[in-house]
Parts: sequence; structure tokens; C-alpha cells
Amino acid sequence: MNELDKQKINELFSTNSSYEFEYISSCEDDTKKLGKEFAKYIAQGTIITLNGELGSGKTVFLMGIASHFNIQNDVCSPTFTIVNEYTILEDFPIYHFDVYRLKDSDEFLEGVGTEYFYNGACLIEWGDEIISDILPKNTIHIDIQKDVGSPNIRKFKIWRK
Repeated sequence: MNELDKQKINELFSTNSSYEFEYISSCEDDTKKLGKEFAKYIAQGTIITLNGELGSGKTVFLMGIASHFNIQNDVCSPTFTIVNEYTILEDFPIYHFDVYRLKDSDEFLEGVGTEYFYNGACLIEWGDEIISDILPKNTIHIDIQKDVGSPNIRKFKIWRK
């Protein structure tokens, strides 16, 4: 990860206004490094959506975040449980959601609720596709695309409305 990419991530977290940049990952290690750099800025109330087809690198990105916080648990997508909780400090949990199996935001509100948004940091797989209408304005969105010609290359579009 170069200094320009680190500066862009710093700028993203330093403002609540609209922001957008792209990052190209050439391998899983690059994706983990991106997650690890993001982890430096994650705080109570941070919400990040991860959007992309199966196998695009959403969970690999989260592994990078987990490595920064020395999370010992295996990081895996909570497809059936909806949420995994990782405790960083006694009063600072990270919630990892996979809302793929939910049909809409009403189902999220009924079964999970938005209190998680304010009680820790939330990393939400498939968030833009399923629950975008209930996400706070300052949510950071990460769209990941596989490169059709190169199986290891991923294009990250990182943005905030």
C-alpha cells in the first residue's frame, strides 16, 4: 500500500462529506493490507458496507481489519447467524454482518435492529443491496469488482454519499 492510498483513507475518515476513490488489489495480501489500514481509523459508530459478488474479497478485507486488532477468532462470513461480534476492548465491539439472506430492511429492523450502529463499529456485507435505506448518511461504502481477465485482481470503489 503506497502513501497516496494511505492519505486517501485518512481523508475519507477525516471528513463526513462526499468522498470517492479507487484502490486496485493485485492479490489477497493487498486486500488484507487495505483492511489493516482501514482498521487504524475504525471507531465507535463507524459503519462500512462491503458489496460485491461471492468470492470478491469482502471477508478477506475483514481479515485485514481483524489482524490489526489481533482478533484471534477465525473471521468468517456470518451468512446464517447474520452477525458475528468481535470484542476489541471491553466497550468497543466490532459487529460483522452478512445480510445476504434477508429480504429487506424491514426484516433487518425486526430481527436485528439499528442499535448496533451506535454501540460499536459495523461491517456489513451486502449492506447497499439489502438495507441501504436505513444506513446513516456517514456510512462508508466499498464496492468490490473482480477483474474478468485476472482472477486475483480486485477493484475497490470506496465512497461516501
